[in-house]
Amino acid sequence: MKRAGFHLITLLLVLVLAACASGPVSDPTEPAAGESRAGPSEREAAWRDAAMAWRERRLDRLTEPYGWLSLTGLDFVDDGRWTVGASGNADIVMPAGPGDWGVLIVDGSAARFEPASNSVRVDGLRGVPGLLVQPGRTEPVWVEAEDVRLQIIERNGRLAVRTRWPRAETRTGFKGLDYFAFDPDWRVEARFEYHPPGTTMPVGSVLGDVTEEPNLGAAVFEYGDETYRLEAQAAADDEELFFVFADRTTGRETYGAGRMLYAPMPGEDGRTVLDFNRAYNPPCTFTEYSTCPLPPPENRLDVRVTAGEKDYAGEKGYLQ
Repeated sequence: MKRAGFHLITLLLVLVLAACASGPVSDPTEPAAGESRAGPSEREAAWRDAAMAWRERRLDRLTEPYGWLSLTGLDFVDDGRWTVGASGNADIVMPAGPGDWGVLIVDGSAARFEPASNSVRVDGLRGVPGLLVQPGRTEPVWVEAEDVRLQIIERNGRLAVRTRWPRAETRTGFKGLDYFAFDPDWRVEARFEYHPPGTTMPVGSVLGDVTEEPNLGAAVFEYGDETYRLEAQAAADDEELFFVFADRTTGRETYGAGRMLYAPMPGEDGRTVLDFNRAYNPPCTFTEYSTCPLPPPENRLDVRVTAGEKDYAGEKGYLQ
């Protein structure tokens, strides 16, 4: 027994000396050389900083001179000649500028504007007629007089005149944005389930029409002890996933027509991140001249999403 004890002590001494000779044992929780040593608190602080910067960009885009708050008109136009101007006798009335801007000529999907004078610019040219619908062009063709702009948009096969004016009451009387407190628990990782190529889903709008939108797949995530899913309005070549959703705060703490959220396209592992702290109100919250999509039935979550933008304190565009 004494000899066995001696051999055991000798073996332990050898192991200790070997460990000392080989240097300290690495801690698998420590980052490797060159990796960030930021702890959870530092990572959360960085996330909050990024989220705050996103809120600031959101506010800047919303309040820019010709942003969503500047809308003053949405007039759908059929084939024919439409007079435009600040005169009350015009078919399409402008909030400022000359009484007679000119004539809008609509023929199917084509639209042409003939200005009445050099005080009206078409695509930057004074007094020169121009086409307002140019296939392949991504930037709007503006018709401008003083500080008013109009453009042609297409919705569900129909053309409409959208008017913007920096002095719109919705912009000058803007009440600001209100948010829930930042909540890292509402930044959730999601598994993305792809649908067969070419899948679409019907999406309604505040105008009452329904369009078929590309439906790349669904983001599936867990919150608490429950599993939820959101159908994405996105195509395979889009840069981001887009969701319109409602939840148990909708019509109470948040806007009655739902909220919107962008998320990164899924990575190679088929996963993405939904940060509901960046959920925001659609333009129709602030103006009646927008054409916002509504949450599809599949995107009505049976949970209170207490993150992101709250309802607007000012006068609503739709759903007072």
